Amino acid sequence: MATRTRTLSRFALAPATAVAALIGFAAAPAQAAIWSSSDQWGNYTTADGYTLYNNIWGSGAGSQSIWANSSSNWGVSADHPNTGGIKSYPNAKKVVDKSITSLSSLTSDYNVTVPSSGAYNTSYDIWDTDYDYELMLWVNYNGAVGPLGTSQGTVTLGGHSWTVYKGDNGANQVFSFLRTSDSTSGSVDILPILKWIKDTKGWWGDETIGDVQFGYEITSSAGGLDFTTNGFGVSAS
Repeated sequence: MATRTRTLSRFALAPATAVAALIGFAAAPAQAAIWSSSDQWGNYTTADGYTLYNNIWGSGAGSQSIWANSSSNWGVSADHPNTGGIKSYPNAKKVVDKSITSLSSLTSDYNVTVPSSGAYNTSYDIWDTDYDYELMLWVNYNGAVGPLGTSQGTVTLGGHSWTVYKGDNGANQVFSFLRTSDSTSGSVDILPILKWIKDTKGWWGDETIGDVQFGYEITSSAGGLDFTTNGFGVSAS
C-alpha cells in the first residue's frame, strides 16, 4: 500500500513526451482498442469526460501497457517483478469537484476481471482537491499487499462491510477501507463513507472531493498479467 514514496507523481498527469516510452507488450484485447499506450504516464480522455492513465509511478517497475475502448471498457497488461513496493496504479478518473455537504449522491459501479496470481489490489482512490486526504476503497486484493497505517476496526457503510485503516505517508493522510469479502463486480455508495469520516470520526472537514479514480494498484505481476475493466462509472449530484 502507500509509503512515503507516494508523492504527487502518484496522481498528477505528466505529458507523455516528458518521459521515454517503456518497452511493453501487447495490451489490447482481441479486437484492437481505440487507444493504447506503454508510456509511463500515457493518458487519454474519453468522450464522456473520464481520464485513463497508465501511471507507472513506483521504483523497480517492469513494463506495462494500457488499452481502452471507453471509460467502462479498458484494461492493462503488466509485467512487474516479484519484489516489494507498489509499481503502478493504472486507473480511470472522474473529477467530481463538489464539497461533501453539497453532494446529495456519489455512487459508482464496477465490474472487473483480475488474475489469480500476483500481488495487487483493485481499488478506488478518492482525493480532495488540495490532495491533503486520500481515501482508498479496496474491493478485492491478492498476494502480499497491505494498507498503510493502523486498523480502526470494522464498519458497514455504502452497502458493504469494511476494515478501516488510518495512516500518513508524509505527504497526506490516508484512509483505507478494505472489503471484508472480495468482489469483482458491484456498486459502492461512496457518500456515506465520506460523511462517516467527516461527521462520525472528525478526521476531516467539509472537503471538496476532486478525483474519483478506479484501477489496479500493482505490486508484482511477474511473467505478465492482465487486468480488465468490463464496466465502470461514477455518478455524482
